Amino acid sequence: MAHIALTTDEPGIRGLFRFRPETARPLNELVEVLLRGESTLSRGERELIAAYVSALNECTYCYSSHAAYAAAQLPEGMELVEQVRAGLDAAPVSARLRALLGIAASVQRGGREVSADEVAAARAEGATDVEIHDTVLIAAAFCMFNRYVDGLGTFAPDDPGVYAARAKRIAEDGYLALLRESQNGSQERSEV
Repeated sequence: MAHIALTTDEPGIRGLFRFRPETARPLNELVEVLLRGESTLSRGERELIAAYVSALNECTYCYSSHAAYAAAQLPEGMELVEQVRAGLDAAPVSARLRALLGIAASVQRGGREVSADEVAAARAEGATDVEIHDTVLIAAAFCMFNRYVDGLGTFAPDDPGVYAARAKRIAEDGYLALLRESQNGSQERSEV
């Protein structure tokens, strides 16, 4: 049960967006740019960064959501997502992505934990300044989202199917399309 009286029984951030809809648009716009905008990182890779940080923060709702969204957009699917979660060093990802995920893990511990050596190592593996920037911002944003969701004690469904069902819509239509539907009174809801 949430720590505050929400106006809906929707899980995670969706219920919080219903409670304070004026926060939904800017937060979804940020996520749309970071996870779906133009980038040399694939959408699946960026969702994987969000899921990885959420796993490190032990945020069940955000991890489950973004793990499903990453899996829907990565050829290796949920198997790769779970391998990264289980141990980045052994996960079958490119050296570039491993370096970026390492930077994301440092951000999760604290912004000052990111070292010049980590950034240099990511560059040595082919990461661009924009990729490094976006990795840091995705990690920082998801630390905020994780704390928002868990700090207010929101509900996280146990059934992975709940998250997988939304993954296709997020992958195809994005975060803002679902937000527009939600604001127009549709049964669909916004979701980060």
